Amino acid sequence: MNKPRIEIEYCRQCGFLPRAAWMAQELLGAFSEELGELALVPGGMGAFVVRLEGEEIFSKKALGRYPEPKELKEAIAARIAPDRHFGHKR
Repeated sequence: MNKPRIEIEYCRQCGFLPRAAWMAQELLGAFSEELGELALVPGGMGAFVVRLEGEEIFSKKALGRYPEPKELKEAIAARIAPDRHFGHKR
């Protein structure tokens, strides 16, 4: 079975690379056994988009904010590791 791929597209012109790299580190730390690949993809137009197997799971443009690490981890876990939990449920 192939392990899933995560892609973080970030705006080069906006200087979003450090945030994308930090988020990649958070996700790789959380899902080191479950992931097959995590790619940082240079983009433009204010992009900060996280995709899992091509499916968009977060877009800064759509929501008007950056993702919190916990919310991304929970969204990814729901798809690739449903028994994993990150912190307390509200």
